[in-house]
Amino acid sequence: MAVCARLCGVGQSRRCRRRQRHNQQDQGSDSDMDEEEGERIVGETQAVTGSPENSAVAGPSVAHEAIAECGRANSYGDSASTGPPNPQSLLDLPPELLVEVFSSLPGTELPNLALVCKKFRQILNTETIWRRRCTEVLHPYRHILGLWQPDIGPYGGLLNVVVDGLFIIGWMYLPPHDPRVEDPMRRRPLFRIHMWESNKVAVECMYGHKGPHKGDIQTGKKDEFSTKCNQTDHHRMPGGRQEEFRTWLEEEWGRTLEDIFHEHMQELILMKFIYTSQYDNCLTYRRIYLPPRMPSDLLQPGLFKGTYGSHGLEIVMLSFHGPCARATKLTGDPNVPAGQLTLDVDLNRPVCLPDLEHQRSMEELSRLVLGVHEEVQREVQSPDVAPQGAASEGAVAGGAGAAGLELAMEAQSESPQPGPSSSSSAPSEAQPFVLPLGVMTRNEIYPRTCKMCFYGTGLIAGHGFTSPERTPGLFVLFDEDHFGFIWLELKSFSLYSRLTDRLAHAYAPDMERFEAMLRNMQSWTS
Repeated sequence: MAVCARLCGVGQSRRCRRRQRHNQQDQGSDSDMDEEEGERIVGETQAVTGSPENSAVAGPSVAHEAIAECGRANSYGDSASTGPPNPQSLLDLPPELLVEVFSSLPGTELPNLALVCKKFRQILNTETIWRRRCTEVLHPYRHILGLWQPDIGPYGGLLNVVVDGLFIIGWMYLPPHDPRVEDPMRRRPLFRIHMWESNKVAVECMYGHKGPHKGDIQTGKKDEFSTKCNQTDHHRMPGGRQEEFRTWLEEEWGRTLEDIFHEHMQELILMKFIYTSQYDNCLTYRRIYLPPRMPSDLLQPGLFKGTYGSHGLEIVMLSFHGPCARATKLTGDPNVPAGQLTLDVDLNRPVCLPDLEHQRSMEELSRLVLGVHEEVQREVQSPDVAPQGAASEGAVAGGAGAAGLELAMEAQSESPQPGPSSSSSAPSEAQPFVLPLGVMTRNEIYPRTCKMCFYGTGLIAGHGFTSPERTPGLFVLFDEDHFGFIWLELKSFSLYSRLTDRLAHAYAPDMERFEAMLRNMQSWTS
């Protein structure tokens, strides 16, 4: 209740807090607001009302009448909770009726009403009452809650707009420092909406290191909004661009430029700083959704952090579409920008790994994966030939995910493994895994057992997304929260780890809406 009350622009006055403190000393405290937080809200409320006396009598007509009713009902004692047959005061009414009565009152009346008696305070803790108050206050900005992708050229991003205490805050989610893919995500506030009264809203830009300052939000189009900073001088630092770059580099990469010896990586980092800093937090955001989970999905779809060589860690969204698993970039780079389909995995084409000795051979892995790739190319060139082991047309239309996965599991469990060892393991059982020699990886710490492997393709391109092409590779499912991809042509390995952050207002209402969003994302950067 305390958080919602603050959102509605109400708080406790000093006089009411003194009375409540005395009550707490006599009969114990069940308040949901600590004293330090209350002192802060008191000062903020006085700044709006002008004096503690004004804030103490925000709702005299309701609160004083309730006090009188409470005094008249004292003779009933504890029996007031059940209510007599002929109610003579507010306290005689059943709680569910009082909830309806209190819900119709102005938000500024409710804190004083909560100080009348213990019963009123308990009823005013009901979530229904404050949900209605928040709905009224948040109405102009209710559509910006949820997940968004900023339009920052090829780099993209992930913004989560949430109600957070006194504010609506837009948190930019940043991957951990490369290559620590297991570390939690980092968060940086970009803007906040501050509400003191139901008819007054202040938008503040949080970018830079000088604290909040004036900003603006425009919500003209559906599923799109824009932010603007009105005081960009707050983004500047005394040492000029050099100091801004050093600070950004330490925050973004956790190191200094002298620590990065690879010249190409230095160029990529400097390019990103120049490109992203020119926006000064004046950005356009488009709504994105998390994919809904289907019973046939191989694992829980969602967001993952992945390693992308010199580009560092990037965020991808894993989703399932019939017999295919797809990973779409939410953050990108100058080669493959955000919004593009970075991985496309065919769950109808499992790959059975050989024993550990042969897994270390890049030639053996290439033989296995390229064999499947050539088969796929022949089927593309001769579409009349039915794919070997593929699901029927009816299965694809009605339940392709389940049918494709079942066929994949049967193929993997029945097919002999290449190499000297002919034993096979069930796909649900963990089997040893090791990267082939010569495959580059940003992190030597990776799972040494996997559940299943599938043929897939990864998207590669030149600088500026020139000459994009899909190259064959191996999708490795380690567990529910980790998967990897071996890029054959690049001889590199990407490890992906699930985001564990709780994201509200994020899931697509249905699969049709989600797939439409994916198509729009690709068109933004194509």
